[in-house]
Amino acid sequence: MKPVDHFYSAIDCADPINLAKFYSSITGLKVDITTENTYSNIVWVELKDNKGIPKLAFQKVANYKAPTWPEGPIPQQLHLDFAVKDLDETEAELLEIGAVKTEFQPGSPKSNDYSTEFRVYLDPEGHPFCIIHRP
Repeated sequence: MKPVDHFYSAIDCADPINLAKFYSSITGLKVDITTENTYSNIVWVELKDNKGIPKLAFQKVANYKAPTWPEGPIPQQLHLDFAVKDLDETEAELLEIGAVKTEFQPGSPKSNDYSTEFRVYLDPEGHPFCIIHRP
């Protein structure tokens, strides 16, 4: 018997509602705000699948500071990878909803041209994430 039913990650941020909406746009998961507090007091928001299972959460942190990826005093600590069928098409959609393509794009282990396998972006609060070509 496994001790865990399912798992998901929580991302620290300044505005959990805004960040949840951003990632909902990417994944199609439903934003779930389970608190009765006012907008300014919301500290936890989840993205859930169509069965109501949480897949990703966003936690409000006082004095949030964005990672200084790829180098700098604030490490990235974690990043999300999203499998996509078409890098160019997905990139256009990501940029339209508020992602920022990072100036630095690391090389690929398979080739010197990263752009054929994966690309790195920042979400609206500065967390790095990647799209990975998976046909």
